[in-house]
Amino acid sequence: MQDSYLKPEDYAEPRCLLCDEAFGVTPEVKSVPQGRIIEKMNYYMGKNDYAGAERHLLYWLNEAKLGNDLQGELMIRNELVGHFRKTGNRAGAFENAQAALKLVDKLGFKNDKSAGVTYINVATAYNAFGENEKSIEVFSMAQSAFENMKNPDIELLGGLYNNMALTLVALNRFEEAFLYYDKALQSMQKVKNGELECAITYLNMADAYNISLGQEEAESKVFELLDKAYELLNTPDVPKNGYYAFVCEKCAPSFSFYGYFAAANELNQRAKEIYERD
Repeated sequence: MQDSYLKPEDYAEPRCLLCDEAFGVTPEVKSVPQGRIIEKMNYYMGKNDYAGAERHLLYWLNEAKLGNDLQGELMIRNELVGHFRKTGNRAGAFENAQAALKLVDKLGFKNDKSAGVTYINVATAYNAFGENEKSIEVFSMAQSAFENMKNPDIELLGGLYNNMALTLVALNRFEEAFLYYDKALQSMQKVKNGELECAITYLNMADAYNISLGQEEAESKVFELLDKAYELLNTPDVPKNGYYAFVCEKCAPSFSFYGYFAAANELNQRAKEIYERD
């Protein structure tokens, strides 16, 4: 059960931005509670309270800056990039994207997981607002960061390759896009329950063939990829949880677009049953 009582960030004003440390004094780092910030953020998003989520993040952004907590600020900037992307606030997304990139440099995180996640987040925002040249540049930075790690997160790497391919399709660089879709599949096939991500990739590939070859010439290849995706969505061992429902809803329009109406209806029904059950 969610706590109903107020916490300080719900009512208190952030500390004065003008109250700096004395000249020549290295400010003490006062870390913000990252776990609690994310927990409360999830609470707001669960209620679709975007205004509350924004107030919450901006409050803690000021606290992180006043406390000289660069890592906390980076986490919050990343959350704000995603928040403003979802709410369509281009200026807000780009302002926080640039600040996040500067923090990565300042913290020396070039080949760190935090850098890779930040680059993916920023590149996704650029892509969402049609800045695809900037997007692929930052995605390439993410690729370099992850591929230079000793033990990269394969699931994140697979998602990165898939998003890079989507951006390359938007730039009409289809040959490169298909190479990255293959990389995404190879990565996600190594991940537990990666069937869902592979299904999404197959549907993205179908769209890429349809765009690059035209509907008539691409038809057989598109249908082959749709069949593969539907088979993966029917994998018996994949947990039928909220994420499965989300993927079903995400994939259903693609099946409908290509005339697989029964499959689309079935996927929407599965999602509905899971949401009603949970």
